[in-house]
Amino acid sequence: MLLSLLEAGGSLLEGAVEQVVGGSLASRVLLPCVFLLSLAYMSKLAARRLQQDPSLANQPPYISSNVPFLGHAVAFGKSPIDFLEKAYEKYGPVFSFTMVGKTFTYLLGSDAAALLFNSKNEDLNAEDVYSKLTTPVFGKGVAYDVPNAIFLEQKKMLKTGLNIAQFKNHVPIIEEETIEYFRRWGDSGEKNLFEALSELIIFTSSRCLHGKEIRNRLTEKVAQLYADLDGGFSHAAWLLPGWLPLPSFRRRDRAHKEIKNIFYQVIQERRQSGEREDDMLQTLLDATYKDGHPLSDDEIAGMLIGLLLAGQHTSSTTSAWMGFFMAREKSLQENCYAEQKAIRGEDLPTLNYDQLKDMNVLDRCLKETLRLRPPIMTMMRMARTPQTVAGYTIPPGHQVCVSPTVNHRLRDTWSENLDFNPDRYLQDNPAAGDKFAYVPFGAGRHRCIGENFAYTQIKTIWSTMLRLYEFDLVDGYFPTINYTTMIHTPNNPVIRYKRRLH
Repeated sequence: MLLSLLEAGGSLLEGAVEQVVGGSLASRVLLPCVFLLSLAYMSKLAARRLQQDPSLANQPPYISSNVPFLGHAVAFGKSPIDFLEKAYEKYGPVFSFTMVGKTFTYLLGSDAAALLFNSKNEDLNAEDVYSKLTTPVFGKGVAYDVPNAIFLEQKKMLKTGLNIAQFKNHVPIIEEETIEYFRRWGDSGEKNLFEALSELIIFTSSRCLHGKEIRNRLTEKVAQLYADLDGGFSHAAWLLPGWLPLPSFRRRDRAHKEIKNIFYQVIQERRQSGEREDDMLQTLLDATYKDGHPLSDDEIAGMLIGLLLAGQHTSSTTSAWMGFFMAREKSLQENCYAEQKAIRGEDLPTLNYDQLKDMNVLDRCLKETLRLRPPIMTMMRMARTPQTVAGYTIPPGHQVCVSPTVNHRLRDTWSENLDFNPDRYLQDNPAAGDKFAYVPFGAGRHRCIGENFAYTQIKTIWSTMLRLYEFDLVDGYFPTINYTTMIHTPNNPVIRYKRRLH
């Protein structure tokens, strides 16, 4: 009975948290009541945190709030980009505010963002921010659950398997998977583009990055397990204690266990067979740490989960937005299709990596999609030591943030900043002089190791889709942005399509 009550209460709390970052007015009124009644004591502690430390002079401008504990969570959750852009205009490139008892300091613009991208992990720490989200999904002993030195070794192992030789093998595989997937669409209709691309990204990523044994086990049931595991990346998981019996937490934990068991079986079968494959699984089976000891099966399984899910969000979201931009600007579709024929020949034979690299129009469309709809709105670190930027001192305990979305549309840097204009990349660097003005995959030592695979995957999928279909908006509708998810997906992402007549 007690467990049932906890689960019921957890469901209400989880729903409330998701609603506060983009729900109805009624739900935004309900959430403060839920929090303020259940977390009264915590709100008192949070109020103390709002007091600036007098021992640290000249802290960033602080945006005050009359709402205890929640602070600016409602306004930020409703429209985070609008909130940050208005704060930038009023306070400048560095400012602080509080949400749910935590103080966030944003660094907007290239110069301010340099602090985060050039930082050392012991000063601006990633594990303190991300481990709560990633550890229940990826598992213990990998990523942000280990000391940074170990994580860097693990990233180096993964990067070994993300090379041009592998990408050349991946292109025909992704093309084949894409053609097979879209057989179910028929000649014309209207479909949810984001759902379709999310499934396809899982299929192609699993086959390319996990190996054929794991891809062969990727049934609809397993795909649903991935979806449940992926549901662990939520506002509730970030804001609430991990021990709460929330439905999404329970689905996430169950899916983690079942997917890990599948990976254990495949790892054992590969070890016992003695066969060697040219894939990421083999790369990790052969890998060793600097001290010579190999990865455990649990570490391999966790790294494979992380490799897939870390990119699944971003690639599926970017692919969907790219489709809607091209559906709105139909001339871009025709230019991309004409480019394919010019590079591959009129009969459009099987695509290869070198041809894909030469598709500059398609590449510019992807770059501009990543500018206007970068998949990660905020990159975060926890300040462990005082940090100085733009004449201000950020105290330890602040969550230090950079927003690619805001940086990518600042009028100070980008001409026609809100227009979708792929031709701006005909210049070598449309944001010359601003090193961190364009950072869809991070920068410096914090750059995403999966960037080149993402470009290869998305460009291959869309080159194939444009060969199969012509796309249109449904009655002129271009999706609004869904701010309730941590990755900003398109709302009601239905697209119209018809078979292309060659």
